[in-house]
Amino acid sequence: MKFCVFLFSFLFLIVAYGQDAEEQTIKTTVGFELDAVPYIFEGYYGSVWVGHNHFRYRAVITKIETPSFILEDGFTNNEMRVYAAIVDYFFKPDFKGWWIGPGLEYWDASIQTDAQLETAEYNNFIFTLGGGYVWKFHKNFYLNPWAAVHLRIAGDTEVSVDQSSYETPLIVPEISLKLGWHF
Repeated sequence: MKFCVFLFSFLFLIVAYGQDAEEQTIKTTVGFELDAVPYIFEGYYGSVWVGHNHFRYRAVITKIETPSFILEDGFTNNEMRVYAAIVDYFFKPDFKGWWIGPGLEYWDASIQTDAQLETAEYNNFIFTLGGGYVWKFHKNFYLNPWAAVHLRIAGDTEVSVDQSSYETPLIVPEISLKLGWHF
């Protein structure tokens, strides 16, 4: 799955640069984003994207440790590695203002109980729907407050660890702030 996400982003970069220069400067752009929340929770986030007309095609890689106060009682160290492919639609030109976008994500995760005797692995396939607002504060640098809802569509529903059972959530809401730039 990791390979597919990177191949997806690489192909879009090739398509963007394969067009003639005049068409690219008018209609196509390439950019990247960093997200604040994963860094706060001992992880990272990186997104590369290609935009054409009102559409932005994003490849995302993230690592995050879910805070214990969000987990079910008795569980800790829920570390997730997320790989995503997302298509966003902007209502205004030039990739600014309001946007909405669906996507597919793969969550490769591990979790422990508070006893931390063993670590259990699990994975899920997620349908995500997000939206936000891109505010360009200097040329093509921008802030992007956003929110999303993630829906588990396949994968592990229960995970056995240390003779306990962790139920993976069906729906996960998320809100954050991204910093980005595009050519």
